Formats: sequence, C-alpha cells, structure tokens
Amino acid sequence: MRRDDRDDPFDDIFREIERMMDEMMGDAQGLDGGDQSGFSSGTHVDVHENDDTIRVIADLPGVEKEDISIKCDGEHVTISAHTDTREYDERVALPGHVDARSGDATYNNGVLEVAFERTNNSTNIDVQ
Repeated sequence: MRRDDRDDPFDDIFREIERMMDEMMGDAQGLDGGDQSGFSSGTHVDVHENDDTIRVIADLPGVEKEDISIKCDGEHVTISAHTDTREYDERVALPGHVDARSGDATYNNGVLEVAFERTNNSTNIDVQ
C-alpha cells in the first residue's frame, strides 16, 4: 500500500503506519529473518503459587509435546522447545523451593503447565 499525496499534512504519519505494517507483515511471513527465539520475543509465562504448589504456565504455540524439554533444580525451571521454525528457551526463577521430582506437566493447545510441590528447606533446631 503506497500513498502519493506529497502535500498531505498527514504524510509523515501515514508513512510511519505503512512502515510499521510492512514490518509486521514481514515478521508474519518470516521474510525478514527476525528473531524466532520464542520467550525472548514476548512469549507469555506466568508463575502461580499457593501454600502447597508452584505452577509455571507458558505459551508455546507451534510446537509438539515431543519437542518440549523441562528441567528443574528446585529453585529454577528451564523450559526448552525447538522446531524447524521456532525456538523457546527460558529459565524461570521460582518464588520458593520445590521438590524437583514432584513436577507434573501437561501440554494442551499450545499451553504448557508445570506444577511442583513446595518444600520446606528449613529444619527445626532443638535448643539444649
């Protein structure tokens, strides 16, 4: 779409809108070789917590369940997914300590949900 009204007082505005539209359309068609790195390009990740569990919910559109890798060290969860057209890599700091072996993950319609049981790393010390 090109306008040719050189005397139009709104020409600068329309030019900027055209530039943004061209940029968006190029991104949508993959013509500009832009960043396809998943999380770093704005993928939504939420962390929810209650007294017993911590849940991490991430949008991973365009990947298959088999392409997803999840690792947890008790304080962070790392989510990776790689396909021919997309790469997602994110390390999320958890708001508390979790039992890494308690992780339970589901993936449905592009949404990954991982739930962990909280652990209490502190111990009571008896005073003698």
